[in-house]
Amino acid sequence: MAEKTKYHFNKDTLSFEKIETTFVHIIKIIGIQLFSGICVGVILFFLISWFLPSPIEKQLKKENQELKNNYNLLSKKNDEMNKVLSDLRYRDNNLYRVIFQAEPIETNGEYNNWTQSYEELEDQSNQQLLGSIIKKTKNLERQIYIQSKSYDELFTLSKKNGERLQSLPAIQPVMNKDLSRVASGFGYRIDPIYHTTRFHEGMDFTSPQGTDVYATGNGTVSFAGWSQGYGNCIRIDHGFNYETLYGHLSQILVHEGQKVTRGDIIGLVGSTGKSTAPHLHYEVHFKGVPQNPQNYYYLDLSPEEYDKMIQLSNNSGKVFD
Repeated sequence: MAEKTKYHFNKDTLSFEKIETTFVHIIKIIGIQLFSGICVGVILFFLISWFLPSPIEKQLKKENQELKNNYNLLSKKNDEMNKVLSDLRYRDNNLYRVIFQAEPIETNGEYNNWTQSYEELEDQSNQQLLGSIIKKTKNLERQIYIQSKSYDELFTLSKKNGERLQSLPAIQPVMNKDLSRVASGFGYRIDPIYHTTRFHEGMDFTSPQGTDVYATGNGTVSFAGWSQGYGNCIRIDHGFNYETLYGHLSQILVHEGQKVTRGDIIGLVGSTGKSTAPHLHYEVHFKGVPQNPQNYYYLDLSPEEYDKMIQLSNNSGKVFD
């Protein structure tokens, strides 16, 4: 089939003229088409790359997303374990250590809330995510170690609890089943000599001269002699940060360094020192701080007797020293 002859209209001559196809013309057409094809291809390549990532990019994004999801899961589990540890620490300090009267454990504020939102994770690099989870893990390890040491200490305290229970002041220092000997309790009272209000650091028991005075718990006599204001006085170190004092005695029947057992007779009631009548002044100290003795008669009184003693010791009562 013969190639069709192409014509174009010449406006100057107002006639159709035959188009001569030259080699240069062919090259020109090919160049234009090739350039147009390249431009279209480049544009399409960038458009496809922008909207359709490559398989490698897809795989990297998928792995990065999995990493963030795993971090988020680990972070939540870490926070849950920290909450459990925080609860254990609270019960440790407010229950177990109260029972054994041990100092609360210190964590230096290291129970922190590490929770991060998903949006915050989006802005972190893999290195930052790794650093964050390492910090959280180390914090958790430290809290577990602290709590473990605390329970080791509590276990040791529990083994010593038998000795501790025998040592704690737990009975009244004079025979007082009918509670008629409670003269004045712990708290602010009127001084019998100076007639001014002062803090009474113990409890007074009225008793006839020479009445037996008992050690209220196992311990060692740390002082036995004359003490200003207390007259003839005995102090017993019960260990476990407890000490008792027995004042105004007519006689001292123990000596310093002597071991005593709860219920041992250690002296006799008198009226020595700053005293207006025969009585026993009795104090209980914990860590050097005076305690209300009424809280330390649990082995000696029934619930009804204890309630009655509380009422008597809390009244205005007459102070004899």
